[in-house]
Amino acid sequence: MMKAGQPDINLLVDIALDAGKVILAIYGRAEIVVSTKADASPLTEADLAAEALITERLVAAYPDIPIVAEEAAAAGQLPDCGAEFFLVDPLDGSKEFIARNGEFTVNIAVISGGVPMMGVVYAPALERIWWGEAATGSFTAQVVDGRCADIRPIAVRVPPERGLTLVGSRSHGGNADSARLAKLIVDGYSSVGSSLKFCMVAEGQADLYPRLGRTMEWDTAAGDAILRAAGGVVLDETATPLSYGKRNQIHDSDFANPHFWAVGHHGITILIAPQDES
Repeated sequence: MMKAGQPDINLLVDIALDAGKVILAIYGRAEIVVSTKADASPLTEADLAAEALITERLVAAYPDIPIVAEEAAAAGQLPDCGAEFFLVDPLDGSKEFIARNGEFTVNIAVISGGVPMMGVVYAPALERIWWGEAATGSFTAQVVDGRCADIRPIAVRVPPERGLTLVGSRSHGGNADSARLAKLIVDGYSSVGSSLKFCMVAEGQADLYPRLGRTMEWDTAAGDAILRAAGGVVLDETATPLSYGKRNQIHDSDFANPHFWAVGHHGITILIAPQDES
């Protein structure tokens, strides 16, 4: 559990909304200037501007809680996290931002003891926001004039008898050729960008998001928090809930995730258990 003086989910929502305003101002320009990071992923002015705003606001409100943010991490700036820290992806889905399809998000999460305890995912171009915390559940809202409207609770659904709806990445491959996937009864499949996939499972628009490709913790933490608070779970390939704050990994870099399955209803977990892989 978080200690006294823990982050306030309402403030995190406000910070995400303000970061979205900065992103939309750049998104509306005739030309978006793009550079390439060392890992060959794109970097825009919006990534940097949004991260600067989020970091400044978090430091002002919670000066004692470390922040692991994507662009700072890419520059080698990784703090000693301890048990409690923020994970920030200021613009998840940079390829979607550049393509101007609207499927990009602002992501802010709070980690405690390796568990995502609260998170916010905001899709400014789609005017939708989602948030969740372990103590109170998950919610979504329309964003009207920069504020939340029509707030409603969300929860994972019981899968329909006709089969599961899967959701996967629009811009990244890696979901093909799994024996576990082959054994599922699948009724439909959708592709969508960024952390919106977690939100689709959390609000019952999809049942399962299998990610059999590489991600980093800041890509998943906020969506993971929302999904868990909505009744779902994110499992690694050993069916263990995904953990955060992974450092000094033998086979990968700091904060890199293994392959995972973002699961809605608990009844699906037996379908993807390791013993099914034969």
